[in-house]
Amino acid sequence: MLEKRDFYINGQWVAPQNGTDHHVIDPSTEEPTAVISLGGAEDTEAAIAAAKAAFPAWMATPVAERIALVEKLISVYEARAEDLAGAMSAEMGAPIDMSRSQQVGAGTWHLRNFIDAAKGFDFDHALGDHAPNDRIIHEPVGVAALITPWNWPMNQITLKVGAAAIAGCTMILKPSEESPLNAVIFAEMMHEAGFPSGVFNMLNGDGPGVGTTLSGHPDVDMVSFTGSSRAGRLISKNAAETLKRVHLELGGKGANLIFEDADEKAVKRGVLHIMNNTGQSCNAPSRMLVQRSKYDAAVQEAAEVAGKVTVGPASKEGRHIGPVVNEVQWNKIQDLIQKGIDEGARLVAGGTGRPDGFNKGFYVRPTVFADVNNDMTIAREEIFGPVLSIIPFDTEEEAVKIANDTPYGLTNYVQTQDGARLNRMAMQLRSGMVEMNGTSRAAGSPFGGMKQSGNGREGGIWGIEDFLEVKSVSGWSTD
Repeated sequence: MLEKRDFYINGQWVAPQNGTDHHVIDPSTEEPTAVISLGGAEDTEAAIAAAKAAFPAWMATPVAERIALVEKLISVYEARAEDLAGAMSAEMGAPIDMSRSQQVGAGTWHLRNFIDAAKGFDFDHALGDHAPNDRIIHEPVGVAALITPWNWPMNQITLKVGAAAIAGCTMILKPSEESPLNAVIFAEMMHEAGFPSGVFNMLNGDGPGVGTTLSGHPDVDMVSFTGSSRAGRLISKNAAETLKRVHLELGGKGANLIFEDADEKAVKRGVLHIMNNTGQSCNAPSRMLVQRSKYDAAVQEAAEVAGKVTVGPASKEGRHIGPVVNEVQWNKIQDLIQKGIDEGARLVAGGTGRPDGFNKGFYVRPTVFADVNNDMTIAREEIFGPVLSIIPFDTEEEAVKIANDTPYGLTNYVQTQDGARLNRMAMQLRSGMVEMNGTSRAAGSPFGGMKQSGNGREGGIWGIEDFLEVKSVSGWSTD
């Protein structure tokens, strides 16, 4: 079994001062694949002290040099791509082909987009022609705690580390203890890329331990957290004592509005989207809202598409979905599927229990419910599994009302050939992102939500700005 107990602090790998062993479980087999150490207060203090000591020099490092180090990181990242893919597949259950393409690919995508954005961003400029002696300076926030989840590990690590590094912040990364192995590899890559000692630090730990110490520590200037809304609230409360900046990327309950004039692939596209990554995506279109005239056909098609989604081990190559991450998530999903049945939703695909042929592993049957109403638990709660709820609507106004009737506001989706309607929906849907007719958002576009889906934005120039303070200076000498 792989042993990865050490932490990366101040440019070197160090043994935990007061760590406890934690087994990383392969969700495909339910067997331990590695052992790590969960850090304690002394380990966290050491990482914070290293980041604080490194901050003045890193802040003073020219932006061009910081960008060059991120460019070097990309080349190292690409050389370690297969190591990353294997780690994520084993620890959080992403099928190996999906891990290679999507999980690993997300990291290089974001890092390149940050570089492009930074090269076009003026970190130091005059207020305007009317005030040549007023200067606007964008400078780093300071020491940033980066707390990342298990479902898209490299996606979230690169979104935070890339932006913080270019902005000039020093960092302490605490990855999820469910998927820590990719973060260990990433720390090795940061070292190989040549980032100065103390600029990037990584230690494993859980939320109540390391996470709480980081979010409440007076020497941490910012927390960037991705995870559940419940944990986001706890972090916000703990951070309030020191009035630090808190960036939250939380859950979602996205609505996918399918109008009667939607293209012929809209339903299939929506079903496959919710099934991707075994439904473990905060921006998943988990509520499919279908106009009444198209409803019966859409339900039948959704059931057929879900029925063809295959399930298999993460180590197996192919276009299947893997297990969910752990037993806690598996039990939660099973309870919610049963609640859907108990509350009167019509089960048209999947259901409770493991798929046929599996008696071990945290596998979930691809599940579709029809005749759901927006008051049902499965329409209100984030399931975080391969479970789709289909809700009928009659009018555009009703569709918007249902879509917005949620505490979340991350991503909504619209399928229609009516251009005016597309634009109306984009303006009326209360979410940080709206994706229409299967068109993905472009490189450098901001990712983030509103309401209980969080605050702040990740990606591109918006992601970098989240790690910057704005300093206004008068009387600047132009001599």
